[in-house]
Amino acid sequence: MTAALTYRDAVVEDADALVALIESAYRGDTSRAGWTTEADILQGQRTDPEGVLTVIKDPDSRLLTVERDGEIVACCQLEHRDTAAYFGMFAVSPALQGAGLGKQIIAEAERRARVTWGVREMHMTVISVRDELIAWYERRGYRRTGTMTPFPYGDERFGIPQRADLQFELLVKPLA
Repeated sequence: MTAALTYRDAVVEDADALVALIESAYRGDTSRAGWTTEADILQGQRTDPEGVLTVIKDPDSRLLTVERDGEIVACCQLEHRDTAAYFGMFAVSPALQGAGLGKQIIAEAERRARVTWGVREMHMTVISVRDELIAWYERRGYRRTGTMTPFPYGDERFGIPQRADLQFELLVKPLA
């Protein structure tokens, strides 16, 4: 039997462990163990301690931290934005991807956003060329909006693009 997941808001002391988790899920060779890797389209960093601490310290945000057996295995950012919440910085340990944890975690994040802030929608942005990831979110009830924002080319805090066609697409899900 697998151990239960526990959820809590991140604290400042979690920053380094959260950066390591996020990096492992998206960048470099370790990310290739899971299916969420961006290693072929972006190199460099996905986030840094400053970015994680900004979310932790923002009164309108939560960095939901997920533990199993006392170890941080996943996280996601929730940010209150008027009648919606923004979902981002979602990472599941590559070794645990594909086992259904992501489904559980996103459902809990949606529930918390609805209960905590009374929001009616969840928003997120996904790199538009990430077809498999977008399809996964669509199976969770998110819809593509066609609303695009440019990728921050030249700002290495977001990674070093390996292609010239990157942009973010807004995905939206109504929350009952």
